[in-house]
Amino acid sequence: MKPESENRLSRLKEVAAVFFKLGVIGFGGPAAHIAMMEDEIVHKRKWMDRQHFLDLIGATNLIPGPNSTEMTMHCGHERAGKLGLFFAGAAFIFPAFVLTGILAYLYTTYGALPEVQPFIFGIKPAVLALIAGAIFKLGKKALKGIEIGILGALVLTASLLGVNEVLALLSAGILGMLYFSISRGETVKKQGFIPLLLTSTSSKLIAISTTKVFWTFLKVGAVLYGSGYVLFAYLDAELVTAGWMSRQQLIDAIAVGQFTPGPVLSTATFIGYQLNGVAGAAAATVGIFLPSFLFVLLLNPLVPKMRKSAVLRHFLDSVNIAAVAVMVAVLFAMGADTLVDWKSYLIAAVGFFLTFGPYKPGSLWLVLTGALMGFALSFI
Repeated sequence: MKPESENRLSRLKEVAAVFFKLGVIGFGGPAAHIAMMEDEIVHKRKWMDRQHFLDLIGATNLIPGPNSTEMTMHCGHERAGKLGLFFAGAAFIFPAFVLTGILAYLYTTYGALPEVQPFIFGIKPAVLALIAGAIFKLGKKALKGIEIGILGALVLTASLLGVNEVLALLSAGILGMLYFSISRGETVKKQGFIPLLLTSTSSKLIAISTTKVFWTFLKVGAVLYGSGYVLFAYLDAELVTAGWMSRQQLIDAIAVGQFTPGPVLSTATFIGYQLNGVAGAAAATVGIFLPSFLFVLLLNPLVPKMRKSAVLRHFLDSVNIAAVAVMVAVLFAMGADTLVDWKSYLIAAVGFFLTFGPYKPGSLWLVLTGALMGFALSFI
C-alpha cells in the first residue's frame, strides 16, 4: 500500500497531466471545455458522479471569472484537495499562456499572426458535436421532472432572446427554490439557509509598469461575468479609454484569445506582453486568473452542503437545468456562426458520428480530426 504522501503526489501529477492535455486541445470556448471535462473526469476517470459535476457547473456559473477554468479547479480539488485546485487551474492555463505569449511576440515583432484559419475552421464544427454530447448526458441528469423541464425551457427562451446568462441562472435558481419548497411544504427557516457567496493598424503602445498591469487585470478578473464580448467591454474601458492601446489592437488580442486553446482570458497574456514584455504578460495572466482561484477555494466546500439542504437542493437543481439550457443556447449560437457551407456541415456530421456513434474516440481525437479535415478541405 502506498504511503499517503506518495499517493497525494501521484494524484497531483495525474491532475496536472489531465488538465495540461485539456489546455492543449481545449478549443471552442467554455461550453466545449466543460464537455471535454465531463468526458475525461466523469466518464473516463470517474473522479465524481455526474450529479456532483452538474452541481459544480451550476454553482460556478454564479461567481465571477472564466467558468470552464474554474471548473478545472473544482475537479482538481475533488481529486487532490486544495493543492489539486491550484495544480489543475495552472496546468489548464499554462498551454494558452505559452502559445499566446509566442503569438504576442510574433505580432509585436512582425505585425502579423500565423495563418491558422483552416485548422480553426475544422475544429469549430467538430466541437459542436462534443458540446451536444455533454448537453445530452448532463441534461438527462438535470431533467428531474416536467416542472423543472419547463423552467429549463423558460431559461433557454430567455437566453435566445439575449437575457444575461447570470441573471437567467440566478432568477431560475431563486424561482425554482421558492416554487419547489412551497409546493413540497418546505421552508427556508425549517431547513436552514447557507448564504451563497456571490461576488455579486498599429499605434504605439504606452509602456506600463508591471505592477499597474497586474492590478488592472486583477480588477477585471474579480468582477468579470460573461463571454468574450463582455471581456472586450471591460478591457475597452480599462485600456483603450485610458489610452494604453488602440481599439484595433484590443480586437486583435480578443481574436487571439478566441482561436487559441484554453481559456479566452489568455487574451490578458497577449495584451500584457504588448504593454510590458514578458513581465507584463505574466503579471496580466496572474492578475486576471488569481480571483478565480480564490473564489473556487471558498465556493467548493459549500456545494455539498447546499446539496444536503432540501431548500438549497431545489436552488441547485434549478440552476443546473438553467445551466444546461444556457449550453443549448450557446450551441445554437455557435451553430449559426459555424455552419456556413457544405464543408462545415460535413465536418460537423463526422463529429456527431464520432460522438454519438458506436465508436467514441474521445475529445482529443475529435478535435484533431476536425483540425485535419479543415486543413484538407481548405484546398478544395
